[in-house]
Amino acid sequence: MVTSGGVLVTGSTLISKYTGSIDADGSLIGEPAAGATKAAPADIKGPINILMAGIDPRDDHTAPLSDSIIVAHIPASMDQVYMFSIPRDLYVDIPSFSKTGFGGGKSKINAAMSYGSSVGNGKHDVKQGFQLLAKTVTQLTGIKTFDAGAIINFGGFKKIVEAMGGVTMKIDMTVKSEHLQPNGKPRPRRPECSNNQCAHPYIGPQKTYKPGTYHLEAWEALDYVRQRYGLPNSDYDRQRHQQQFIKAMAKEVMTKGVITSPAKMTKILGAAGDALTFDGNGHSVLDWGLALKGLDTDSMVSIKLSGGGLYEGNKYLGEKLADGSDQFFEAVKQDKIQEFLLAHPEFVNKNS
Repeated sequence: MVTSGGVLVTGSTLISKYTGSIDADGSLIGEPAAGATKAAPADIKGPINILMAGIDPRDDHTAPLSDSIIVAHIPASMDQVYMFSIPRDLYVDIPSFSKTGFGGGKSKINAAMSYGSSVGNGKHDVKQGFQLLAKTVTQLTGIKTFDAGAIINFGGFKKIVEAMGGVTMKIDMTVKSEHLQPNGKPRPRRPECSNNQCAHPYIGPQKTYKPGTYHLEAWEALDYVRQRYGLPNSDYDRQRHQQQFIKAMAKEVMTKGVITSPAKMTKILGAAGDALTFDGNGHSVLDWGLALKGLDTDSMVSIKLSGGGLYEGNKYLGEKLADGSDQFFEAVKQDKIQEFLLAHPEFVNKNS
């Protein structure tokens, strides 16, 4: 969607050639119930809510976990985007899911995709798992339906940033990489941690990101936004960095050096086939790109949902959202986020 400016430059035929591997109509938001007739897609008009889930590369024999969950709200004016993250460790009620026989229960929200992904014979389908994630986020927020959904595979996403030639973004705090050395190579593991049983198995020099504005290579950008260990607010800081990254990518794509270059656009769209699965509720990525061509990337607003640990005695269950979150979700449902933020400016990420 952030490549919408390129649609007008490179032509719809070129775009359509590459988006066939991205579009997954009906497989994320869900098909109609048995015996029901699927309604014709409505026009793309605001207000709009889009659910995005980021996952690590996994084969179809491994249950997926949504390590990043972001909702983008576009108001009726269709000229702005508000983004907020759902903490991956948020302790929630996950509803029942007949396709897998899951009876429902309390767990961390990032497990919802796992509970919904089984298709039998030990295999898993991330698209089916996304359907249960969407139901879970709906139950949490009260947002009745999502107008579009997307799964972002972090492994493939790196190729998109490489095709863009990197991304310029602001780093707002010192961050040390848990996983990579300064040269980008993986940090070695302690010998006793080869079986993945250690919480922090890595040793040796760490790649360090210092405050400032930098043009990051693809591996640096992806590494930076995936860090949470050692940050003052752990996953809450990571959520903010991920939102900053999305905004930076949008601005990068909309620069003249990208949208006026058919060669770069071709590389980006080709890479997207390995990174994105998109359900536009009856509309293709091309349709959505044209509908959202008026969005101003500079006006993207990053929302902060604060929280803290939830315990049962001394046992850590997960995270809980801070007071005021329910009122924020109500503002999203009523398309009154701007009014809510004027009254509650503490919900805006100041460093975005």
